[in-house]
Amino acid sequence: MKAAKKFSFQRAPAHSSQFPFMLINMAMTADGKIATANHTVASFASRRDLARLYELRATADAVLAGARTAGGDDISMGPGGKKYQQARLKNGLAEFNLRAIVSGSGSIDARSHIFQRRFSPIVVITTGRASVEKVAELRKVADAVETFGEKKIDLRRALRWLRREWNVRRLVCEGGGELNAAMLAADLVDEIHVTICPKIFGGRDAPTIADGEGFASLIAAARLKLESKKQIGAEMFLIYRVLKRR
Repeated sequence: MKAAKKFSFQRAPAHSSQFPFMLINMAMTADGKIATANHTVASFASRRDLARLYELRATADAVLAGARTAGGDDISMGPGGKKYQQARLKNGLAEFNLRAIVSGSGSIDARSHIFQRRFSPIVVITTGRASVEKVAELRKVADAVETFGEKKIDLRRALRWLRREWNVRRLVCEGGGELNAAMLAADLVDEIHVTICPKIFGGRDAPTIADGEGFASLIAAARLKLESKKQIGAEMFLIYRVLKRR
């Protein structure tokens, strides 16, 4: 049975733009990797970093991730338990966050764990590359499947839709690297929260915090301003503000 389609939020807008205020939250190794090259190790940060993830989710209307991230065996993209559900209510939010999955080809498996957890709406953002059969399959398990673009996702249109149709005013993006890079290239990111962990994975094919095509020149690169830094144990917690280009 599908969850109710829309949330009703009581708090004032966190962002005056036509887009949600977006923050990226990632943990990475000292050499900038977010997983091993074969993707067998993707969880390596501390319990404090996990708590930080849930704390950030408790400030947001929605959590967004790519198909590989969202389709993991134990992934639900939920608030993280009663403590954080209560924090959400104190923040003027719905008890459970909206969950948004980006899958350009509709590749996420409709049998994935996330679709078995029906505590809040799930929306899938895709393109014309997704087959009619795949879209129909996903519509059986998701609350909405929307196409934005034929070959490549028009992320600006997609985020306008989340803002307009789902009342998403603050959004946490949790990767992976290609989605993060695409969001940065589209100038849609407002903050980046990074936990630097005392490990090195190495590997030229290991994913990083921002993969994809990358920026072609230094002048085009995303520019950041360090807002805060804090060391807890052997980890560094950094917050950057992204300087807008448009």
